[in-house]
Amino acid sequence: MHIGGVDLNLIPPLLALLEERQVSRAAERVGLSQPAMSRALQRLRRLLGDPLLVRDSAGYRLTARAESIRTQLVAVLPQLETLFAPDHFDPKSATAPVRLAATDYAVQAFGPAICQAVLRQSTAPVRFRSWSHESVAEQIRDSGVDLGLFGGYTTADLHSEELLVERFVCLLASDHPLAGHDSIALADYVRARHVIVDVHNGVQPDIDHPLQKLGYPRQAAVIVPYHSVAAQLLPGTDLIATLPSQCVSTLISASEFQVLNAPEEIATMAYRMVWHPGLDNDARHQWLRGVVRTAVRRTVG
Repeated sequence: MHIGGVDLNLIPPLLALLEERQVSRAAERVGLSQPAMSRALQRLRRLLGDPLLVRDSAGYRLTARAESIRTQLVAVLPQLETLFAPDHFDPKSATAPVRLAATDYAVQAFGPAICQAVLRQSTAPVRFRSWSHESVAEQIRDSGVDLGLFGGYTTADLHSEELLVERFVCLLASDHPLAGHDSIALADYVRARHVIVDVHNGVQPDIDHPLQKLGYPRQAAVIVPYHSVAAQLLPGTDLIATLPSQCVSTLISASEFQVLNAPEEIATMAYRMVWHPGLDNDARHQWLRGVVRTAVRRTVG
């Protein structure tokens, strides 16, 4: 018999009948009337092709088939209850790695707080993976990454939550011709030469895409793969590196550099955590999103 043809609502009455061996007690146990339980017994007998309960001198006894079914139900029902129970996650007992994908900016700015929070609550190891837009999105879709940390744009098929609005700053050598100013105008900015961090296809999308739309592309003198390298290339040059403000304090010595506000046309970037929509209601993932959310906001202050 195919399971699709079985009324699973008959399972609680069946177990009650097999354990109580009496219709009225079984009915009381599962909250049915005695006539309703009698009808359930008749349906079960037809379904299973067996009388299940047979009368003897002591009342009712189970048939051999009923004894076999009772033994199987005792083993299977706890598993079914676990299957249909609300999702529960205990970080203390978690062993699966926490897998995050992010640029070096996010690892430097928020990695310490995220790791401290995860390791304080759980024994699960934390693994940061290298970031590139296409590979991270695919890893999220393929369940290879739990969370991606994204600046700016993301893909429509993935779910996201804004963690902060980051502010861009311009970093330059202390003897740069523009040093001493509080900010830099767009005209001076686009005339300058730049160190560009290769976040995606050789550009920083949240900087270069808006500038390209305005018709003011940057002059790339140097392109590097990491935010942390950009600052090291500035002393002794007229180069400008445009970096998220949260990572600048971890990279520079105040005596070597000048920090200016970026032109207002590229002043800010929405920064998000991104995940697969299939994990929206997963208890472990809800815990992880809460950890990351709290860690980032505490870092930002």
